[in-house]
Amino acid sequence: MFPEVLIEKQIKISMDGKGRALDNVFIERFWRSLKQEKTYLYAYENGWQLEQGITEYMAFYNYERPHQSLDYKTPVFLYAMAA
Repeated sequence: MFPEVLIEKQIKISMDGKGRALDNVFIERFWRSLKQEKTYLYAYENGWQLEQGITEYMAFYNYERPHQSLDYKTPVFLYAMAA
């Protein structure tokens, strides 16, 4: 089983319990945005195209896409302001 492999390699497992999406609401929101704004809109022919699409979306999400929860700023802008 997969968990046993991780335990053998002394890798800490981080999983929420069933029905506990709010434990990690920020990443859950990211996955929702990724799926709705990128993956569901395109018919990728293979895994390489999908990987490229996800990579492009992550750059867009962090550098260009304004976030309502960040007062319509980008994560990179706020990160740069904090540095």
